[in-house]
Amino acid sequence: MTNRTTKEAQYQPLIEIANKMGHATLGLMVNQAWYDDPKRLSFTFARYKFAAKMLSGKARVLEVGCGDGFVSRVVCQEVGELTAIDFDPVFIEDINRRMVDKWRFEARVHDIITVSVDPGGFDAAYSLDVMEHIRPEDEEAYLSNIAASLHEHGVFIAGMPSLESQDYASPQSKAGHVNCKSAPDLKAALERHFHNVFSFSMNDEVVHTGFHKMSHYIFAMGVGRK
Repeated sequence: MTNRTTKEAQYQPLIEIANKMGHATLGLMVNQAWYDDPKRLSFTFARYKFAAKMLSGKARVLEVGCGDGFVSRVVCQEVGELTAIDFDPVFIEDINRRMVDKWRFEARVHDIITVSVDPGGFDAAYSLDVMEHIRPEDEEAYLSNIAASLHEHGVFIAGMPSLESQDYASPQSKAGHVNCKSAPDLKAALERHFHNVFSFSMNDEVVHTGFHKMSHYIFAMGVGRK
């Protein structure tokens, strides 16, 4: 806590907020990225901003595989209510330990491979940097249970590193990436569960519709579950 006064008055609220709320603590995953590769955070925030803007105005949204939930707050800015799930209790405990009232959302342990969440109860869902960790033999359960969590007109956004990007992935990333796809294959996977699927590509912070084989990251957005 400090009673110091900034030289320019417009910055004094920074001191007031720090004194009132303390300094925010990074999530477990973001903390590691900040230590090892700070620029990676700009990519992560951009992915969440894309999902947030695509789902803006949705009343009830599900995040599947939220990790430490640090960037989920970006989606909270745009939607009515957010429920975030992860199968690892370590990450859910980390989220709830850092939760603040202004940006409160529900975070709970749940394995989407096993069962859906509140069947038909969500307007939209998104799952970023998760599907590449889902074993191929579990992919149908993953997608089926996400789709079952949505109402019939629901929207689902999946985002993942492209298959083509894996030549440049770090050893740590490669260890968990067991199901990377090219953009056409990701689209085809969602088409098994949604009537309409739209593809996007991403390089660094820029989302585009360019040549997918030159994209580091890919999105597919499914609309209207089958």
